[in-house]
Amino acid sequence: MTHLYQILTEKVRHWRDNGYTCEQFPAINEILQFQTIDESGNNLRFLRPPQFRALEVYWYLRLIEKTPHIYSLYKANYQKKADIIKALGIPQKAFEEADYEVDPLLERIKTDDQFVKDFKLEALRETLTLEYPSYILALAMGAGKTILVGAIIASEFAMALEYPTTSDALQDAFVENALVFAPGKTIIESLRELAEIPYDKVLPPRFFKGFAASVKLTFTPDGAKDIPVIRNSNFNIIVTNTEKIRIQKPTVRASKGWTQLQLLEKEKQLSEDANLRLQTIASLPHLAVFSDEAHHTYGQAMGEDLKKVRKTVDYLHHNSPNLICVVNTTGTPYYQKQPLKDVVTWYGLSEGIKDRILKDVSGNILAYSFDAGNADKFIGEVVRDFFAEYADVALPNGAPAKLAIYFPQTDDLEELRPAIEAALILAGQSPTLVLKNDSTSSKQEVEAFNRLNDPLSPHRVILLVNKGTEGWNCPSLFACALARKLKNSNNFVLQAATRCLREIPGNNTKARIYLSMDNRAVLDKQLQETYGETLDDLGHAGGETLTFTLRVRKVNPPPLVIEQILRTVTRVGAIHESPLSLNMPTATKGQSMILERFAITKQQATAAVLQQIGASVTLETEPDCEDIYTLAAKLSEWYRIELWPLFAELQRLYGEAGDVPLAHIAELARQIEQQVCAYEVKETKVEKALALIKPEGFTKEETVDGEVIYTAEIRVPKSNNHLILDRQNSAFGHHYTPYNFDSNAEKSFFADQLLPHIEVHPDQIEDIYFTGGLTDTGKTDFFVEYKDDKGHWRNYFPDFIIRLKGKGKKPGKCLIVEIKNAQWEATINDELKNGKAVSKEGRKAMAMTRWIDLNPERLKYQIIFADDALPNDEIAKAKAFVTEGHQ
Repeated sequence: MTHLYQILTEKVRHWRDNGYTCEQFPAINEILQFQTIDESGNNLRFLRPPQFRALEVYWYLRLIEKTPHIYSLYKANYQKKADIIKALGIPQKAFEEADYEVDPLLERIKTDDQFVKDFKLEALRETLTLEYPSYILALAMGAGKTILVGAIIASEFAMALEYPTTSDALQDAFVENALVFAPGKTIIESLRELAEIPYDKVLPPRFFKGFAASVKLTFTPDGAKDIPVIRNSNFNIIVTNTEKIRIQKPTVRASKGWTQLQLLEKEKQLSEDANLRLQTIASLPHLAVFSDEAHHTYGQAMGEDLKKVRKTVDYLHHNSPNLICVVNTTGTPYYQKQPLKDVVTWYGLSEGIKDRILKDVSGNILAYSFDAGNADKFIGEVVRDFFAEYADVALPNGAPAKLAIYFPQTDDLEELRPAIEAALILAGQSPTLVLKNDSTSSKQEVEAFNRLNDPLSPHRVILLVNKGTEGWNCPSLFACALARKLKNSNNFVLQAATRCLREIPGNNTKARIYLSMDNRAVLDKQLQETYGETLDDLGHAGGETLTFTLRVRKVNPPPLVIEQILRTVTRVGAIHESPLSLNMPTATKGQSMILERFAITKQQATAAVLQQIGASVTLETEPDCEDIYTLAAKLSEWYRIELWPLFAELQRLYGEAGDVPLAHIAELARQIEQQVCAYEVKETKVEKALALIKPEGFTKEETVDGEVIYTAEIRVPKSNNHLILDRQNSAFGHHYTPYNFDSNAEKSFFADQLLPHIEVHPDQIEDIYFTGGLTDTGKTDFFVEYKDDKGHWRNYFPDFIIRLKGKGKKPGKCLIVEIKNAQWEATINDELKNGKAVSKEGRKAMAMTRWIDLNPERLKYQIIFADDALPNDEIAKAKAFVTEGHQ
């Protein structure tokens, strides 16, 4: 059975291929297209692939499907009774009890508690009984759920600013306020990332300016009675704990000496505070609710906790001016081996490992069989093995690899700690590497735990009891060990065992998980219940991509100075040199209706019994109109002309209180354009300096030695690992390292052909640059703009620049080289010859030749068509440029 999220994935793919078409709200195309930095759609500007995929699905549901209730999606996509029953996970026996009728069955699920309990349909009941749209975006840990929430909110606010709401119709409204909540203080701390998201990399510049000027981010402070936002205001993001806003009777622990009356008064005060916060949130118009780590209340805890949170959201639905939708994010989209039915996008652990968003763990899940009395020997073996494999492993920032060992009780930790310290000594390590974090930890130990991400942190073996699971982000953690059998509630084993999977750019070292056989069985079960995956799936999920960190070596190479055409549009003559004069458009009749009269008579030749009597009559209706006050204001704004002269002219045509037929407006606008919109385009040649490297587009870091470096992360398929080339022992090339070529021909052109030739002629050449690997306009200015077949502007990044040394103040000439697959040779040559490009590659080449035509003394362009072996004659041309370029 194909799941709903799989169907939506396919529909979104078609929507993407059609350019995110949305006639009513075309700005969404601009926002979604901005997420990629080239037309391939594979290179993302900021978001990770699963985040972008979820963002696409969200906007497809909002704009194309018009924010439907989740059950409406099931009805639309599963037409047959058997299909929808299977898709909803309803047992056949339950369907049989409802006489094989869908509607009575669903009604029974909503109302019959015993029926739901017998067939374990609690999760489905929650889906069916919600009165508002609610979706689950299921992304595995480390995929970036918080950033996804921020991207959705930013794009919603941008759309709300672009299309202000003019009615109460929710299907045409965009989110203007967002409530983000999560359970517990640990997780809400991770939500502080919302304040650090570079929203200028999520929104195009024109949208970002309005968003940045409007958004107000509020984290609810502890102890505050109300939320510090203005009621009925817009563009608020409120981040809070679930506990601070859910409707429930608060639990109050009486202080010593309290009377019963004091206790009741305190409970009353806390209830009033919670209600006050809710009332403030409920006052905010066009609200969306975002529930982070939603499985706490939506998946594995379908009891009282769920009811409390649902009661809160229901309150907002009934008391808010407009609750548009609820978005739940979670990494655990399963409930007792059944996927939650609200899931609209899903990205699992094994998928994250394949995409290298999570550390690879294939072949590195180790399970041990031992007697309970030999736990010290197990833990000693774990420490020995860890330092044998990871002693010298560190992240690119220098943070050494760490091991976390989880214990069921503090007593277990204290009992086994001597064995851990002894194993460290045998491994040649100091016992001071150990740090514990449990309920008895001192303030210094807690602070040291919070500093584990610091590369200078001295601790490498972390001992944990009921700590270090959900919400703990420690990328330098490379291994987890589960000592003795842990509790199996609330996915603790799963959360503990997979903590070491969080990845960081530039790391290609696998993680490792150490388990007892008891914990192995529990982990396998929890994987199946929460991800639909087995431990075997996880163990065989190897990364299909590799991550590399690019480092800029030549921070400020000389810019490429070229001449370009600057086009400016200027008004011809002064505005309103003569008074505006409008003529009455041709009279327009209203829409007409045809009236025909019929009588019931017996027909002789046909079976019809209705016979028309008399001739048809045309009835004219009054045309739709707009009052001249409103029209004058609109036309004045559209054409930037004075309001009152225009208003007087419309009064002359239509009378003082007249109405203007809508059919006249286009003609009136045309007349105004003819009189006031006289423009001309002027072309001027200007020199422009193109930066080959823009340091501000890279991540600025400081090494332990205090050196400032600029880096960027890239991911490449494992099959392309041989195309990564580190810096050669040469003064030329590698303005960043490593170079990330796309083909053997590119790599050979640089490393085998041109670089050795340039080293023989060093006095001729300033440098050679591989530029085809940087396809982000935030990192380089060297790209050529061209229009694709849909009329959208795209960027083309040529592969190489070979720059000669200049003479005096005159810059040296540059050869721009493009390596193309041989299959394109005939197409591109024909299109260049005919002067009309149709193919994408032809459009790129045509745009580049326009540059050359404008800069014949500065630029030369060569396309080399090759699969693997480079044509000797083309290589000879490039080498001749090096040796003969000055001649």
